[in-house]
Amino acid sequence: MKQTEFEPLSLVTRPTVSTNQAAHYLNLKPHTLHCWAVYQNGAVNPRRVNGRLHWAIADIRRALGEVAA
Repeated sequence: MKQTEFEPLSLVTRPTVSTNQAAHYLNLKPHTLHCWAVYQNGAVNPRRVNGRLHWAIADIRRALGEVAA
């Protein structure tokens, strides 16, 4: 399986990221995030845009315990 390189979370300027990128930052498998989306019981809940899941960077940072600057 191809390993995808993502930019460090501190350099992300977009408001949301894909499921694969969110899973990378949270050190989880994408399937875990899909389960969170279905059951709405995870540390981060997605937004749906055109039928795709988008994960808010602010929510990811909060889940990781990062303080907003």
